[in-house]
Amino acid sequence: MLRRALLLLAVGGLLAGFLLPADSGRLSQDLVWTAATLPLVLTLAVSIVRDFWIGRFGVDAIALVSMSAALLLDQALAAVVVAIMYAGGSVLEDFARGRAERNLKALTDRSPRFARRLAGGKLEEIPADEVAVGDELLVRAGEVLPVDGVLLDEHASIDAAAVTGEPLPERCRLGDVLLSGTVNAAESFRMRATAIAGESTYAGIVRMVQAAQTAKAPFMRMADRFALLLLPATLIIAAAAWLGSGDPIRALAVLVVATPCPLILAAPVAFISGVSRAARAGVLMKGSAALEALAQTKTVIFDKTGTLTHGGAGLLEIEAAPGRDGDEVLRLLGSLEQASGNVVALAAVEAARSHALALSPPREVKESRGSGLQGIVDGVRVIAGSRAFVCGTEPLPLWAEKTIKRYEGQPVLTVYLSANGMLVGIFVFGDGVRADAHATIAALRRNGIGRAVMLTGDDEAAAARVAAPLGLDRVLAGATPSGKVDVVREERASAPTLMVGDGINDAPALAAATVGIAMGARGATASSQAADIVILTDSLKPVAEAVAIARRTRAIAYQSVVTGLALSGIAMLFAAFGYVTPVAGALLQEGIDVAVIVNALRALRGGVGQSSFDANQGRMRQPA
Repeated sequence: MLRRALLLLAVGGLLAGFLLPADSGRLSQDLVWTAATLPLVLTLAVSIVRDFWIGRFGVDAIALVSMSAALLLDQALAAVVVAIMYAGGSVLEDFARGRAERNLKALTDRSPRFARRLAGGKLEEIPADEVAVGDELLVRAGEVLPVDGVLLDEHASIDAAAVTGEPLPERCRLGDVLLSGTVNAAESFRMRATAIAGESTYAGIVRMVQAAQTAKAPFMRMADRFALLLLPATLIIAAAAWLGSGDPIRALAVLVVATPCPLILAAPVAFISGVSRAARAGVLMKGSAALEALAQTKTVIFDKTGTLTHGGAGLLEIEAAPGRDGDEVLRLLGSLEQASGNVVALAAVEAARSHALALSPPREVKESRGSGLQGIVDGVRVIAGSRAFVCGTEPLPLWAEKTIKRYEGQPVLTVYLSANGMLVGIFVFGDGVRADAHATIAALRRNGIGRAVMLTGDDEAAAARVAAPLGLDRVLAGATPSGKVDVVREERASAPTLMVGDGINDAPALAAATVGIAMGARGATASSQAADIVILTDSLKPVAEAVAIARRTRAIAYQSVVTGLALSGIAMLFAAFGYVTPVAGALLQEGIDVAVIVNALRALRGGVGQSSFDANQGRMRQPA
């Protein structure tokens, strides 16, 4: 508000001076313009003294010197024009920063403030901070979830676009985990709180957003130090122009052209734009420093479980009996497993639905814990489970034996399926590679990551199965948490290193890397706290997007700074030789400032596209 008031005062003073009648007595144009300039001069002087007292220094001092010199040299018009240009540049920077922070501000502004608690058959509205673990809450249509929890109703539709960037609502079922900050996109539902508000996902996101808005990148700190050199350099050039020509107005023109500095304007706008652009892609960076460091990484290290893989029981392969269709046997398995709630059953149902198969309701289902289950699906007697449960002591046919031998010694679970007494399919479940893992690594390599490493605590066979299709440069199996840290430090000694992980045991390695990226939105976990960047969605794709955004942002910042300083330097030389007047210099410098800020705002757009990520690459092996 103060900057805007000073700008309006300076503009008003300039216009009043031009409109002043010729017979105004003692009230002259110069007096009006001086009066319009002095408030900004005094405000700027106080600000510079305050900053100097706490050890900060900036190029604002050049603006103070130029306006003061203009007033002392009876160049009141030049002084008020400089005041307008300086105040206008500050307001423009505020506008640009506000636009760049829009996505970050949207995250903090929508923090849940109230919750509706169900207790003793009554519904009461309470502050979100008063929700306790175990409370039963009611979330109405369109409301933001106040805390993390689990769904108590049969189904719900959750819009997570503001948190993860996912455009379509997600269909959740009884017992599914719900994240705070997401929105109820359908009818009301009940949930049970599993975390208090301060430890929920969204609270962690808000904390990281606040850090992102205050942390400075090394490039921006370098800009502050550069300001210490710019003032004496400007004064030397101005003094040389004065001594060489004998005209103090030339020195004034040099000072005016150097006010303010594109380096200080462009760098913060570009970096906060990049951070905001990343947030729109579901990537939360803890400040501009994380973005700049990410832009310089050359090596990426992935944890295996939960990062390159799903971290659960996914369907790896289907082997159907000769003459049988793979989709049909998967449909039979998925239909039957709807009656069970174990991990493998859920994975089978999810696999069938991902293949867009229409599941039928099973009848007469009987489940034998630890062995399998049987029932009737569309009139067919179906049995699914272990080999002994499905096949008894009968020898396996040749086609089934080949599948079993292929996975021998690997940490997988095999499910056998028979229909009307005949073995019709074998299903292999395990910790499957993410469908976007190959494409992500390929995109990282195209964006300048030259080396890809995988760490895992699993044995070599499990590690080799995951690493084989990904084209990694190094694979380390059997790694302990301390062993992972040693590898990260070793790789970091050779090049700036990016570590991507998801578990608590990854936290030390994430902290040891040049940049750590945590998979998952829960900001209260050890891995998210140790990481510099958090991926807000369950996907690897944003990792490649984050690197692309970081590299583009850093390039735009350098481009804006170098171009702006080059133009300012040329303008200063023209002013020193008398080709630019103080008033023209102020207008010229404002044009340069506008140009570099507009260019810096380009970091809000782009940075992600098919050139950096090809979604058609690296698909998981399709069922036979």
